[in-house]
Amino acid sequence: MSEISTKPYLLRAIYEWCTDNGYTPYLAAMVDANTRVPREFVKNGEIVLNISFTATSGLKMENDFINFHARFGGVARDISIPVENVVAIYARENGQGMAFEVSPVPAREETDSVSDDMAKGPALAAVPAAEQATTSSTTDPDDNGGPSKKGGRPTLTRIK
Repeated sequence: MSEISTKPYLLRAIYEWCTDNGYTPYLAAMVDANTRVPREFVKNGEIVLNISFTATSGLKMENDFINFHARFGGVARDISIPVENVVAIYARENGQGMAFEVSPVPAREETDSVSDDMAKGPALAAVPAAEQATTSSTTDPDDNGGPSKKGGRPTLTRIK
């Protein structure tokens, strides 16, 4: 019998920690053929999802897949993410969580330079220190894609 990875257990633990402390759990995942997510929200081969109780329905964090239902632009979607594709799980409010190494995504029908970048795997940057987390306001800043303001909510930044 093969040994089960610790990753799904760690994902469930961080999710529970987030909800117990009133934080919003976010999940970052690499998207490939085995990932069922709305493709229009995929950026640079990955997607970041709010997996809080209020944002999802029927969340099941199993050893192989994370499955749930969510609404995107008012349209209900079934989401399925292989646990092996999860890059990180973290609290939106303070950026605390855990990042994981992800196996290289198989080359797709894209240019060689894009496939080469994907084969190198993800590189993660540090999340802002607790100093910023304590200065965050209780309201969310605009999510218009602009740079975050000092004291805004921390984000997980991937460097390729």
